[in-house]
Amino acid sequence: MFKYLIFGITYAFACAVQPGPFQTFLMAQALERGWKRTLPAALAPLLSDGPIILIAVVLLRSMPPWLEPLLFFTGGLFLIYLAFLSYRNWQSSPSSEKVTEPPHADTLTKAAMVNLLNPNPWLGWTLVMGPLLVSGWRESPFNGIVLLAAFYLTMVITTAILIVAFAGAGRIGPRINRILLFIATLGLAAFGVYALIRGILTFF
Repeated sequence: MFKYLIFGITYAFACAVQPGPFQTFLMAQALERGWKRTLPAALAPLLSDGPIILIAVVLLRSMPPWLEPLLFFTGGLFLIYLAFLSYRNWQSSPSSEKVTEPPHADTLTKAAMVNLLNPNPWLGWTLVMGPLLVSGWRESPFNGIVLLAAFYLTMVITTAILIVAFAGAGRIGPRINRILLFIATLGLAAFGVYALIRGILTFF
């Protein structure tokens, strides 16, 4: 159980601070509309990830035994690739490109749509979280529940903190984002190596 708790927290934290379409949208909304109006968008993954999880788990439950280690291995490579991209983004100064939104736009709905159309959750659940959820659930349903709870609780809290940071003074948000991005890089790299090793050990 403990490893699923730690993985859920660490991977969610890395996903939340990783630059991408969802984070760019949140930054723009926070800077333009303030943190109070943008804060509900932190719940967007709870709305958008349902179909993603369902599709990923259904496909993974019917997979042949030899495919599981291949997915872990591929997921490890994907995590290391994300760590490399994160490191490159950490080296450069983060930008705060603004996105123009209607004044009465539903931020939560739009954030959920941005996340649903974002390829990162699909890749993450198919290559990383999906195989781990299926594996943990087979050991004990409680492991799967712990993984999901740790992942989404950390995701929502971290995203909420980022929204407040983005809405602050213009120089505070990028500084905080840079520190969190460095931590995310280390987390992605560590769990990428873990997934590679698990894939190799499962295969043999």
